[in-house]
Amino acid sequence: MKTIEKNIAAQSPIECEAPNLQVQEEKGLKLVKYLIVGMFFGLIFVKAEVVSWFRIQEMFRLQSFFMYGVIGSAILVGLISIQLIKKFNVKAMNGETIKIGKKEFRKGQIIGGFIFGLGWALTGACPGPLFAQIGSGFTVILVTLVSAIAGTWVYGKFSDKLPN
Repeated sequence: MKTIEKNIAAQSPIECEAPNLQVQEEKGLKLVKYLIVGMFFGLIFVKAEVVSWFRIQEMFRLQSFFMYGVIGSAILVGLISIQLIKKFNVKAMNGETIKIGKKEFRKGQIIGGFIFGLGWALTGACPGPLFAQIGSGFTVILVTLVSAIAGTWVYGKFSDKLPN
């Protein structure tokens, strides 16, 4: 039965929920702009203490509103941005139309969110600021990075068997 499923999967392409629709592939020096933006974003995270293990622990212990304010304002900015993109039919920098698909709720999101939050609370790091933390000299976060990569691999390996 497994062989039949693999043959069917190999013959018919699976549509990605978030396809990369870039017209041309960017290589070499064109990628430097992303490195610069990422470093700037990381610097802002470090200076704002958003990547601070102590700030994250304060949040999970309900001792400070700081991180809830950061996350809440990010959600608000994202919500407004998506509405503006839809209303004014904003195009990507390369001229492509931005498509925002409908998302359906699945019970696996609750389980995955719980596991993600548990890992975040235990390590004091979510995937976004991992590199900023490592760049700040907290090399112990390399363990968290390797664990995040391993967790992603495990999910990819067993996603068809998980509750979705």
